[in-house]
Amino acid sequence: MDYLSQVNAPTLYLMVGAILTFVTVMCVFFLVRSYKVGIAIGMDKAVLKKTIRNSAIFTILPSVGILVGVLALSGVLGAPLSWMRLSVVGALQYELNVADIAAKALGLKELALEYLTIEAYTTISLVMTVGILGGGLLCIFMLGRYLKRFSNKPKKAESAESAPDAPKKKKSNLGNIAMVAMFIGLCTAYISSYIGGFANDTSNYLPLLTAGVAAAVMAVFTLLSKKLKWLENFDVALSMLIAMASAVLAAYIF
Repeated sequence: MDYLSQVNAPTLYLMVGAILTFVTVMCVFFLVRSYKVGIAIGMDKAVLKKTIRNSAIFTILPSVGILVGVLALSGVLGAPLSWMRLSVVGALQYELNVADIAAKALGLKELALEYLTIEAYTTISLVMTVGILGGGLLCIFMLGRYLKRFSNKPKKAESAESAPDAPKKKKSNLGNIAMVAMFIGLCTAYISSYIGGFANDTSNYLPLLTAGVAAAVMAVFTLLSKKLKWLENFDVALSMLIAMASAVLAAYIF
């Protein structure tokens, strides 16, 4: 049995299908329960139905980017693993990066189909799985304690500051700062590798070109979204698709 047949085995499809069925049932359960609670507290049924409908519509296009990621990852790691990781806890940027790091740590030249074996697949899957467990474990053991902060009554000093006549102080949000810093660091690492690859071999221009097009398109969408609020739901997916299309076009032309 060859590599692709093993990583796309029916058993894996059954396992992943069972996991995703459980997740889907859980989502439907909370959707129905939330709707009933909304009715119980006096919310308008028309508003609830409109919210559900709009959320479903605005989910379609962003999910195209995830589908593209599944197709890209399934070419080397098989459809079942890619399908599960990008449907539950994974993200395309993380999955590809970690898989590539694990492949090179195993001595492979790159994360490519011709270099992969079932042993390498097992190790890469383990590294990807262990690496993503942090968020889930933190939610299990820390999320309840963190949410209690929102249910506690404000202190007297905080109440006085929040009075109508009190001057408002702009508070920095450490979470937002950390996310921006992490994102900048991630982008810097990727862009640096693209520039280094291009400097070593000028024919390796596609990653840098794709990143540049994605950044330019995202900048345009960010400006447009100030007037077209609905665009905020689609800017990431559209910038990904346009950047990938530009890479395919450039590879075909040049």
